[in-house]
Amino acid sequence: MTRDELVETLKELLREVLRARFDGAAYAKLARAHGYADGYMRALLDAGLVEKRELLKVVGAERRRFVDAA
Repeated sequence: MTRDELVETLKELLREVLRARFDGAAYAKLARAHGYADGYMRALLDAGLVEKRELLKVVGAERRRFVDAA
């Protein structure tokens, strides 16, 4: 996978977290979504594929996009 594809996968995981959170999903579903997204971000950081600043920008942009669409 390319770096851009990895970031797109992260965005999809973040969207799942936001949907679960704002749709009132059961705690188990929300916790699982958070765990997947957090683990994926940690793997990207540990592999040196992204920097913390970029991850924060991606998370912020996805949150804004989600809120603006609502």
